[in-house]
Amino acid sequence: MNGFYKFLLSLVVLQMTACADLSYYMHSVKGQLSIIQKTQDIDDVLQDESVQDKLKQQLKLVGSIRQFAFEEIKLPESDSYTQYADVGRRYVLKNLFASAEFSTALQRWCYPVVGCAGYRGYFDEKLLEKFKETLLQQGKDVYVANIPAYSTLGWFDDPVLNTFIYWPEYRLAGLIFHELAHQRLYIDGDSQFNESFAMAVQYSAVEKWLFEKGQFEKLKRYKQYQKNRLKVTHLIEKGRSQLTRLYEEDLNESEKRLQKGQLLQQLKEDYQQLSSGFEVPDGFKYWFKKDLNNAKLASVSTYHSRVNVFRKLLRSHAGDYAEFYQHVKRIGLLEKAERTICLDSWDETGDTPGNC
Repeated sequence: MNGFYKFLLSLVVLQMTACADLSYYMHSVKGQLSIIQKTQDIDDVLQDESVQDKLKQQLKLVGSIRQFAFEEIKLPESDSYTQYADVGRRYVLKNLFASAEFSTALQRWCYPVVGCAGYRGYFDEKLLEKFKETLLQQGKDVYVANIPAYSTLGWFDDPVLNTFIYWPEYRLAGLIFHELAHQRLYIDGDSQFNESFAMAVQYSAVEKWLFEKGQFEKLKRYKQYQKNRLKVTHLIEKGRSQLTRLYEEDLNESEKRLQKGQLLQQLKEDYQQLSSGFEVPDGFKYWFKKDLNNAKLASVSTYHSRVNVFRKLLRSHAGDYAEFYQHVKRIGLLEKAERTICLDSWDETGDTPGNC
């Protein structure tokens, strides 16, 4: 594995020597290496008498979740989550999202191996702040999110991290299902497709996990949590659509800026009214407490906009994950425009299958 990292480092240097982003790619390799250097085999951690029982208990739970993922959800049987690392902070990296002041589309960046994405990940906070300041000086809307885990798409064995190991069981399971789903299928240059697919796998797999463990009250609350999040994401999409229409209007920048602020404030108020009726938290409470902007709204769309489409597709295969993955793979092989038309056909109301 270390040899492969050295190869990757050499590849980055060769490909990016003439690129102004060389420092970013070098920092990414360094950040990944720093995690690898801190990993221990979970079997060794479990044998270590100095390790707290709570951590051992959670690591054993990870083993059960992995087995369930392989056997029941048909996710790839990699060696991911067989090692543990404490990165010494509450998140493993931060993702930066950016949009133009009068656009709801995310700025995209392209990378070796994984293609293009609507975000930029940082292990180094100083480097992040420097780039963020550059974007702000350009008048961009910027949103930075703390990220507890990410997938290397099967290139490396992703470790269990201190950033999420103590999460409640359903959240821990959901994260592992989500990241393993990226190893099952990943389409270069389509973050919305990839994240919505992984979220759909996550939600359905957690439901199956809770059901088969007989945790029916937790299952009931989890389904309500999903419904509440769906209502909130629809609200966010509605606000985003209103902003898109505003930016297309023939108005001067000052007027657009004024109305933009009013729409974002109204979105906050609409959320307060909507969430006041939730008995089960939706997970957006603190997200809405901070400032909203184009990039922040678009980041939610990346993860949630097509979740219902993929869940409908899974139901069309009667919950057969192997068939579902094959169908999703076929859609993923379509050209981007054709893929969008296909997914739109599945996004109609009701459970009627799409035309692809």
